[in-house]
Amino acid sequence: SILGGLIGWERESWSKPAEFRTHILLGISAVLVAYMGRVVAKSDSHVDQTRIAAQLLSGIGFLGAGTIIQNGTNIKGLTTAASLWAVACIGIAVGSGFYAGAFVATFVIYLTLNSLKRIIVHGSAGKLLFIEIKDVGTQIPLITKTIKQCGGTIHSMEVVYTETKDLKFKRRKDTSVIKVLVFPKNDDALSLMLTTVRSMEDVEDVYVD
Repeated sequence: SILGGLIGWERESWSKPAEFRTHILLGISAVLVAYMGRVVAKSDSHVDQTRIAAQLLSGIGFLGAGTIIQNGTNIKGLTTAASLWAVACIGIAVGSGFYAGAFVATFVIYLTLNSLKRIIVHGSAGKLLFIEIKDVGTQIPLITKTIKQCGGTIHSMEVVYTETKDLKFKRRKDTSVIKVLVFPKNDDALSLMLTTVRSMEDVEDVYVD
């Protein structure tokens, strides 16, 4: 549960659909399934203990499918779906007694999800914008249009519903925060983008990571 929860915590910190509790539940279930296979195999030498685990990996697809969202030509949630499958594999490794492999896999997966994403974002001149606004419904289309007009390419945009480690400020009670990963053409485009968005109606402030 600790190993799966670590990966779930990382996904929740990015406000992804499958969060902390989902990964913990999946990890515990995978451990139980793998351990059951070992117990059954000990009681009957003709039983293949990997068959139960194999069915788990096949059936985990319905959870992963629930995290994948298609919007036009853009598909989001594939990484989170893969993290669910990875947690199931880690749980099976623990339940099968392969503890070293489970710990190493957790470490590598966490680095891949967290550190590599930050390297890619900063290495490609990407910027995380946190836009604090009063009216999410009416402002998102306008903000999207404004960013594009100022020379920015939007990689992803999502509403931050909970306080996460990314928020380096205290949100006001009557506002919402939109997290936008944007790639501006240059520094001038970024400055214009920030100035223009800050001047928009119902926008309280814009913070750059």
